[in-house]
Amino acid sequence: MAERRQRLWLAFAVEGSLKWLGHLGLLRAWRRALRRARLPLLYSQGFHPRPRISIAFPLPVGFSGERELLDMLLTRPLPPLEVARRVRPHLPAGLSLKNVEEADVRAPSLQSQLRAAEYLVRLTSPSDLPQRVQELLSKESCPRERRGKQYDLRPLIRSLSVEGDLKLRMVLQAGDRGTGRPDEVLLALGLDPSEAAIHRRRLYLASDRS
Repeated sequence: MAERRQRLWLAFAVEGSLKWLGHLGLLRAWRRALRRARLPLLYSQGFHPRPRISIAFPLPVGFSGERELLDMLLTRPLPPLEVARRVRPHLPAGLSLKNVEEADVRAPSLQSQLRAAEYLVRLTSPSDLPQRVQELLSKESCPRERRGKQYDLRPLIRSLSVEGDLKLRMVLQAGDRGTGRPDEVLLALGLDPSEAAIHRRRLYLASDRS
């Protein structure tokens, strides 16, 4: 039976009002759509079996996402194009499927392969943004506190640059070796995260270059 299983990676976007849904709500939306698409989903064992799906990196509430990743197991193989054709009509507004590709059933989980995330942050101010970015990047360390624990934000920033008018591009480390958060970067720049629109462009896995 195990030899017939299929593993698929789905790339998807989150936008509009759906960005306020939260991680668990997003998982429920995916489970509902996949069941309605009548896919041969592989379920977990136990009293409350659930489809064997997982999202690579939870999208924080209020963030939009351009190329999020979902890991899914089927009990029998289907062509990726057929999976996409079945799923798309059942997705709610604000959730769109970009791509479906087959992955090795034995490969490590997407979560364990995660290395970094790229963000585009739209701001309303200030005019001295390039100077603030340069000052932050020139620091050897940037002590911050998260949940009562001290950590250094600086090594978690892989790149930080100004794009166009009042836009920031960030590539931040993500995964079990430490995760940089765009809201913490904004605070380190002296900016208010509540006044920014944060969009996650893509995720980088171990096999990617960031």
